[in-house]
Amino acid sequence: MKKTNKKNGFTLIELIIVMVILGIMAAVAVPKYLDSISNAEESAEDAVISAIRSGLRQAASDSLYTNGRASWPNNPFDVLSEKPAGHNPDNTTMAAVDGEWTYIPPTAAGPAAGDGAQGKITHQRADNSRYTWDYNAGTQTGDKAEVGTLGQRTTVEQE
Repeated sequence: MKKTNKKNGFTLIELIIVMVILGIMAAVAVPKYLDSISNAEESAEDAVISAIRSGLRQAASDSLYTNGRASWPNNPFDVLSEKPAGHNPDNTTMAAVDGEWTYIPPTAAGPAAGDGAQGKITHQRADNSRYTWDYNAGTQTGDKAEVGTLGQRTTVEQE
């Protein structure tokens, strides 16, 4: 009877090759994962802003029906029945916490809120990047009343 010498296990070379392959896969996967997080946050922001835009259109229609004049509220978050996660109604400064949404009303030095003054909606993402949207409730007094504008996303430069 002949004895065969069977070895169980892997050689060092096989283990090194597996580690190299796993390293290459990780190097490719991590940037894609980070991009998907960024895309998800951008999509979530777009959903919130889209809901605000729809709410503003509805508020203008309701105001036209009840007051004879289409107008937007001074605070754009007032049109939402459910505020976004992270909404801070008491904070009137730039969002400073991950996931926080704030509204900065127009300054006291400029036109009164609701009379063409411009405020800002702000949001901070999990990667500490901040974004703003200009919000102008429009002119709501006088003979030249008009609804306002909600601007596009703007990146805030890191300090």
